[in-house]
Amino acid sequence: MVDEKKVNQVVEARNGFELPLLLFAGFRSIIDALHRDLAEHGHPETRPAYGFALQAVGRDGAAISEIGRRLGVSKQAAGKTVDRLETLGYVERAPDPADGRRTLIRLTPHGVDLLTRSAEGFDRLRAEWARTLGEDRLNALERDLRTMAPGGAFRLDAAGWFTG
Repeated sequence: MVDEKKVNQVVEARNGFELPLLLFAGFRSIIDALHRDLAEHGHPETRPAYGFALQAVGRDGAAISEIGRRLGVSKQAAGKTVDRLETLGYVERAPDPADGRRTLIRLTPHGVDLLTRSAEGFDRLRAEWARTLGEDRLNALERDLRTMAPGGAFRLDAAGWFTG
């Protein structure tokens, strides 16, 4: 005969490997939903790494070597990403007004539109989570994750960390 109490205890037991998988699954669900939305609004070729790269470019632009440092990837890897972003119309190359020997990578209006739509999409997705979980539970989850995140800061090198 099966001891229901023991079965329930086993089912309720938490394995350590589940936490990162659940966190990643939540992250993936948000990112996948965002990219479906972006595809419907003029950005069908956008990939998750592109958002990190565009953030690394920043408002004022940056040299490829700086983009690589911010992303935690080599200058060559950053260069390949910038080439792709330039082909898609998200960035452009321009002379650095402070140093004519350097080339800056700058956001184009299409790149700014992508970042704007991404921010709006993240707000909509957070609102969906709040409707599903409840605002208080979601606020508590965010507070707890900030507590557990080292330094509590967002890092642009996440994409490089995944692939490195």
